[in-house]
Parts: sequence; structure tokens; C-alpha cells
Amino acid sequence: MGGFFGVTSREDCVMDLFFGTDYHSHLGTRRGGMAVYGKNGFQRSIHNIENSPFRTKFERDVEELAGTSGIGSISDNEPQPLLIQSHLGSYAIVTVGKINNEEALIQQAFENGHIHFMEMSGGRINATELTASIINQKQSLMEGLLYAQELIEGSMTILLLTPEGIYASRDRYGRTPVVVGKKENAYCVSFESFAYINLGYHDCTELGPGEIALVSSSGIQSLSQSRKEMKICSFLWVYYGYPTSSYEGVNVEEMRYRCGEILAKRDIGCGRGSCSQCPGRTKTMETKDTANNISPDIVAGIPDSGIAHAIGYANESGIPFARPFIKYTPTWPRSFMPQNQSQRNLIAKMKLIPVDALIRGKSLLLIDDSIVRGTQLGETTEFLYQSGAKEVHIRPACPPLLFGCKYLNFSRSNSDLDLITRRIIREREGDRVSPELLADYADPDSQNYAEMVEEIRKRLNFTSLKFHRLDDLIESIGLPEDSLCTYCWSGKE
Repeated sequence: MGGFFGVTSREDCVMDLFFGTDYHSHLGTRRGGMAVYGKNGFQRSIHNIENSPFRTKFERDVEELAGTSGIGSISDNEPQPLLIQSHLGSYAIVTVGKINNEEALIQQAFENGHIHFMEMSGGRINATELTASIINQKQSLMEGLLYAQELIEGSMTILLLTPEGIYASRDRYGRTPVVVGKKENAYCVSFESFAYINLGYHDCTELGPGEIALVSSSGIQSLSQSRKEMKICSFLWVYYGYPTSSYEGVNVEEMRYRCGEILAKRDIGCGRGSCSQCPGRTKTMETKDTANNISPDIVAGIPDSGIAHAIGYANESGIPFARPFIKYTPTWPRSFMPQNQSQRNLIAKMKLIPVDALIRGKSLLLIDDSIVRGTQLGETTEFLYQSGAKEVHIRPACPPLLFGCKYLNFSRSNSDLDLITRRIIREREGDRVSPELLADYADPDSQNYAEMVEEIRKRLNFTSLKFHRLDDLIESIGLPEDSLCTYCWSGKE
């Protein structure tokens, strides 16, 4: 994944750029960078942020950089922003997304006269540089951005910093957000809508799918119309998005409350109807699961993203919300950050400190954002049993993940078999796995789905396990189903 932030102002913009980019640190893992444009032309700084926060690496750069416009990024993989000089002029570029037809695009670039690319470690080409090479094949930046939207298979949102302002191009299907903020004498462009609030900006507009705009200190000019079809990523609300952000008018924290509320209604056994309206039921009733007959003592969320889901569940069910373990926040990053899986597992374990009084002898119902490989949640469950927990019931806030994301680099998995669901399906079905069979495993009312979930429960040693249903997740978000990307759960593009 990754995040971006841009500023164009009539005054020096470096501090706004610095803090706005830093507010995207929850989205990135490896590289941070900033580029500015001013009276001395373009300046740029890039640092490795794997082992240090963005702010500590760029504090000295803030003193040296100067300019009235700039763009910054937090990136999973490629170092950026890149400074590009071409027949279209000089510009800086940052991107967020994933290119699935990379080899074909590289070959096409060679055939069109692009002589070489800088090679990164492992023989990979920087996706941002490849995107710039596509843009440069046309006679204007605007034509180039439209060409990139058409040519790139996957998803690519682009910011270009030029002497006249910032070109912002939201990916063709709007899988990632692009919001514009405004204050006196300045505009900003951001992935996360909350990133500019404390900098004095207020909401101005949100670009539509495929829309391209030129943002300058004097205003915003839309250069291409928004496309009708949108497929914004649903997982932004489930996990990646920061609680204070909103996408397409839907706040992340509020959505997670609704998600937990619907999970609780399913557990109580009245589907999506309001339990408080059912005859003889109240929100303070003892929750009973008809399949497992559970009676949790407390509801808890796996920090951080699971907490809001758990609050929603507790509010609806009447079961007390508690924090049986506390995340040690001063030094530990989000556990997806390190490149090495064993390091991610270590972080997931080390950052959670148990509260013995809230665990020992208790029946716990935990809500996590998702189950991917299952390693971390399985270890957390074992850790709770070792701490004296009587029962551990798990309620993931999204359906079982059956497909690796091919649009936004959400997963570093080399294979779908890294997913615990796909390993189980492979063991059950052998080589006869087909799209039709996977669709049946994705159906929460099918026998295959029920048996897969039970196998996950047994392997990870949960007392009970129920996933959020896809139709309930869509209801939690509150946007039309056809405007959401749910590929990782349904396989439908």
C-alpha cells in the first residue's frame, strides 16, 4: 500500500508537506519521500523508514528544503518521489497502486524508444518510473495521464508536481481516494481526508474515479470528467483506513461501529433486524449463539483496527467492552510493516501486553479486522489461553479472504496459498479448484463454506468462529454494492 500528500501555496509549504505526509505513515512500510518546487527549482529527499518513523528521518530535511509547492509519499516498495526530465518538461511524480501488466508495458516502452530503466534490488523496475515513461509517450501531461489510466492494468493513482501546480489523477475505477483541502492561499491533495485538518485546511472536494485535476494555489481545475463506474476498496474501511478519515462520505470509525453492531445482531440470531425492536429482547440481553451457545464475559478488539468493531458489537449486545491486552504504542509499528513474515509475527506478539485481571477465568469474544494467514491470531489466542482465558471466540470484521489483492498491494503474498482459506481448500479439493468451486466456498450459506470455517476454527484453536458476511459488510459501509471492490472476498472484479 502507500499514501501521498501534496501542497501548493503562495507561501513556503514545507512544514505543511512534512506533517501531511507524516500523517500517512500508517499506510506505508519502507520508504518516505518529499519533493518541492520553488525559486531554486526542484529539490527532493528520500529515506528508508523501515526502522525509524518518518518524522525522525526528515527533521533535518525540513530545514533545508524550500518551496511553495510539493508532494510527498509513504511507499511500500519503490523509492519516490522521482524527479523526471522529459520533452514534457521537468516534474516530480508519486504513485499509489499496482501494475499487473508490468512486463508488457516495459517491452512496449523499449519498442517505443525508451532506452532503459533504473533497476531496483531483485531485478524489479520502479513502478513509478514505469508510470512516468508511459506519461512521457504523449505530447502533454494531461494526455499522458489519460493514457496511463487506459494502459495500466491494476490500479494507479498519480500526483505530478510541476511549476504550474499539482496534477492529481485518481485511478480509473477510484479504488483509492483523492481528496482536496483548502485554506487561505493554499490547497492540498491527500489520500487521507484527516491529514490536513490540523494544518488548517477544510474539505474542498473529492475527485471522482478517473478524474484528473490541476491544483494550484489559486484553485482547482478539473481537466477530465469523473468516470461513472467506481470500485473503491472496501478494505480501506475494514482495516487500512485511519479512524478519522472518510471515503466517499463514509467515516471509517462510524462504519466500524456499524460493522460490530451487525456482527452482534447475527450472533443474537435475528439476522439484520434490530435486536432492540424484537419482542422480548433488549440490548442488555445475554448474547446466545444458536450454534455454539456462547455467553462471553467481555468483548474486545484486537488493537488497533479491531477496537472500533468491538465497540459496535458491545453497544449492540450489551456485553461489556474491555481491553484484555494493551498495545505498546511508543515503538511498535503496525504488524504488516516489516518485509519479513517472521518479523511481522514477532511484532504482533511483542506489542500486545496482557491484563491478567481481565483474562484469567474469562470467556472472551474478540474482533479482529481479518484473518489472512492465521498465524498472528492463532498465536494471540494461544497467548490468551496461557494467560488463563476460559474461552476465546473470534469474530473477524470481514468475510474469509479467498483472493490476494491484485489492485493495491494490500498483501505481500507470493501466492493465494499463503491465505489460510486457500490452503484448506487445496487440501480438501486438490487440483480441481475452479472459479465455480471458489464461489461456492465464498457463499456463507454453503456447506463448503461452513466446513472451511470449522477447519479454520480447529486449526487456530478458537472456541467459536463466525466471519462477517459480505452482504452485511456492504450494509456496514452503506454505499451501493456495485461501487465497492470486494474482489479479495468474492473474486468478482
